Amino acid sequence: MSDFKPQIFSGVQPTGNLHLGNYLGALRKFVALQDKMDCIYCVVDMHSITAQLVHDDLKGQTRAITAAYLAAGIDPKKHIVFNQSAVPQHAELAWIFNCVARIGWMNRMTQFKDKAGKDRENASLGLLAYPSLMAADILVYRATHVPVGDDQKQHLELTRDIAMKFNLDFEKKIRAAGTGIDITVGDQPVHAFFPMVEPLIEGPAPRVMSLKDGTKKMSKSDPSDLSRINLTDDAETVARKIRKAKTDPDALPSEVEGLKGRPEADNLVGIFAALADRTKADVLSEFGGQQFSQFKPALADLAVSVLAPVTAEMRRLNADPGHIDAVLKDGGERAGAIAQKTMKDVHEIVGLL
Repeated sequence: MSDFKPQIFSGVQPTGNLHLGNYLGALRKFVALQDKMDCIYCVVDMHSITAQLVHDDLKGQTRAITAAYLAAGIDPKKHIVFNQSAVPQHAELAWIFNCVARIGWMNRMTQFKDKAGKDRENASLGLLAYPSLMAADILVYRATHVPVGDDQKQHLELTRDIAMKFNLDFEKKIRAAGTGIDITVGDQPVHAFFPMVEPLIEGPAPRVMSLKDGTKKMSKSDPSDLSRINLTDDAETVARKIRKAKTDPDALPSEVEGLKGRPEADNLVGIFAALADRTKADVLSEFGGQQFSQFKPALADLAVSVLAPVTAEMRRLNADPGHIDAVLKDGGERAGAIAQKTMKDVHEIVGLL
């Protein structure tokens, strides 16, 4: 083998309802990537207990995320869809990576600081070690590419740091095991077992903001349901939320430059552009000079036309949990076969009898 086999890995936590931002920023991109590489898409249920240990219905949330994957167009036969906890090698490799990573690396993670808040001493150890598990999720499949948003770029850099330290610390043992590949990192030649995973950024990522505050990201955790369009919302609810979305009193500008300093206008134009696969400039060439009372109905019609088939398919799938469980079982078995091979090699490299 002269190089690592191209492989995509990504995962979504089963917490809260998926919304328009998740669809445009993740799910739709996941679907498009299926034609380019082998894909492994995971529902990361073990990650979901790092910040909140007790969930009312974690199994139901896991099935709901799986339904969203399938409804968006991911093919579970050509690719792999499974839930993280079905493959215990994720946790096993995470422990080894806990021993590879340094405490200082973890303490620098901005997401831990944000989620732990001021009372860091009371945060779970799992929340601190979350990036080690994320690295294991990716590298237990020796994945080469991960589609990421801005909030995960730091974690992906840490994944590369962990892979590099493992490769350097065990380089002689990797050679002896005959499982490595010669790569160059910067100017440094390395005989690597784990690839230096690359972020996959497909075009300009639509940054979907709250419908109530254009300066904040659309979020599953926002207490106001009017702040987001859930993938489970019916057409009437979608239209009502867009109608109630915060705007300013001015007409839409004719050029993108005119959106500066107008976060809510910029957000709604950006949503329209992303849903229609158009540029903001193109949208403004059509709607520039119009009031939001004219633009919002057009946006609502577009959102409903794009999301309604996904919503309908999600509802159909959610009504058949047995089918979802069968997809996850098949995916878990196929993912597990890959992960077992990786961990067999890791045991040999590390020296675990």
